[in-house]
Amino acid sequence: MRTNFSLAQMSDSHLAEAERNLRACVHCGICTATCPTYVLTGDERDGPRGRIVMMQNMLEADAVPSPETVHHLDRCLSCLGCRTACPSGVNYPRLIDTARAHIETRYRRPPGERALRWLIANVLTRPALARTMLLLAKLASPLSFLLPGRLRAMARKGAATRLGHANHAVVAPPDAKRIALMPGCVQKAIAPEIDEAIARLLARRGYTLVPMEGAGCCGSLSHHLGREDEAKAWAQRAIDGFRRMRDIEAVLISATGCASHLKDLPHLFAGDRSKSGAEHLAAKVKDFSELISPRGAETPHRLRVAYHAPCSLQHGLRIAGLNETLLTAAGYEVLAIPEGHLCCGSAGSYSVLQPDLANALRDRKLANIAGLAPDVIATANIGCLEHLSGTIPIVHVAELLDWAEGGPKPDALRQIAEA
Repeated sequence: MRTNFSLAQMSDSHLAEAERNLRACVHCGICTATCPTYVLTGDERDGPRGRIVMMQNMLEADAVPSPETVHHLDRCLSCLGCRTACPSGVNYPRLIDTARAHIETRYRRPPGERALRWLIANVLTRPALARTMLLLAKLASPLSFLLPGRLRAMARKGAATRLGHANHAVVAPPDAKRIALMPGCVQKAIAPEIDEAIARLLARRGYTLVPMEGAGCCGSLSHHLGREDEAKAWAQRAIDGFRRMRDIEAVLISATGCASHLKDLPHLFAGDRSKSGAEHLAAKVKDFSELISPRGAETPHRLRVAYHAPCSLQHGLRIAGLNETLLTAAGYEVLAIPEGHLCCGSAGSYSVLQPDLANALRDRKLANIAGLAPDVIATANIGCLEHLSGTIPIVHVAELLDWAEGGPKPDALRQIAEA
């Protein structure tokens, strides 16, 4: 594509990178087949190719974007499927991140939407507040019909969210290697048993998890809302916490969306003096599946497992196959889900901000899964796990692996009678 940015604009490192990606796009359209929203709507403006044109026009003009542009860019999931499919190497995430930051600083959203986005950025990122709000949502669920549109959807989603618990001891060997654990946000509030299962898996392999003091949310929720200053503040807390630690083998955060974001921190700090700290942290970040070796089951559980690979694992970290290998080695029958490359519709806060599209993608994913007649769904990201919860039990991959190695049976599987 031909671009027309000014010299002043090109002095901005993020715009300069956006310009390089715009020039790389040849409008071949291969990306459209992998775009979940384009597959649903068939609207060119809801696919990467159409969005790229809108982003170019908006960024070059350096002006207030039109409501049409905001509408269609907001409908992007950031699933990264287009980046994987692109034969020209266009790094679409760089474009959409820059566009979202532009919209956040130049476009005035309606009051209700501003309030909803504030809640996401300031409540869901803080585990204690998130848990309190979820409890309130459950108590107030009969009155949720009084709330407007998206706030009503958020309240109903909160009321349906289960609150997990962690209550099994984890004992690591005395000479265990140390792995820093990022506390995260929503998962810590609703499913702390996931990190507990991972801690047991790692302890059996000679590792111990050490909390990263001072860190909190990874910042991805704020980042995908275009709130770059907040995203950088969360990231800086993680960088500072990491600097204070010694003798760390790796940094772990067990939600793959968060891990993918942390791996990309150097981009967030491009042109900033904190970039080197971001690079050091990003180089240490690992998904739990990279830290454990396959191991046979202590007591095999003959379950048919539909494995849903999160987009962040497929297109961000690009290691989706590791979980399949681990589950198979543990004695499970792993089933490949049709259209496994398409997003389930969770995508961080997307299911709250775009409930119609998110639910359509959820229904499509669950229909594909139901056709396999699995005993259980396994995934590796808390957002996908909550979004796909329903009639078929769903658990984190780590919980299944831990159970196979002698750990407790996941709560979601209590009703399953094994063959």
